[in-house]
Amino acid sequence: MTRMFVAVVPPPAAVEDLDDFLSVRREAAPFRWASADQWHVTLAFLEDVPDRSLDELAERLEATAGRQRAFTSRVVGGGAFPHPDRAKVLWAGLEGDFDALSRGARAAASTAGAVVDGQRFRAHLTLARLGRPANVSRWVRLLDAYVGPTWTVDEVALVASYLGEGPRRRPRHEVVATFPLG
Repeated sequence: MTRMFVAVVPPPAAVEDLDDFLSVRREAAPFRWASADQWHVTLAFLEDVPDRSLDELAERLEATAGRQRAFTSRVVGGGAFPHPDRAKVLWAGLEGDFDALSRGARAAASTAGAVVDGQRFRAHLTLARLGRPANVSRWVRLLDAYVGPTWTVDEVALVASYLGEGPRRRPRHEVVATFPLG
């Protein structure tokens, strides 16, 4: 069994722009900031993928991606989960319709035998996690002023996630395969 997710990974230029915007501000908050090299848009989270399902999962994701069209996106604004007054997660928002990609990825994974997280989908990049709920309204207002460069979403990635194997015992992510959009 492997912990995996299907994601859109922003290109380096988009990541660098947002990282530069945040770099001078990070020290102002004692959050657990996510590493910029791990920013991604999770389309489907798959807690346990049976090894016997990997080939079928890849085939179904390739077919699903092939039916989707490339589109433009950019990082814009932000928010907090569950809400800014008692946030546990600070995130950056995205333009573009990621919903069809998420539905397709979830259906492909479920049909291939993977258990798919059923949480409501909202396209975002997780920027930071908070140790305990806090008011992050000022951070959300700051993110609302941010508009990143435009980029083309033209592929999805199947990513394996290894808990505790990354720097500072964080997850290590490994792209297993990418699938171009049609």
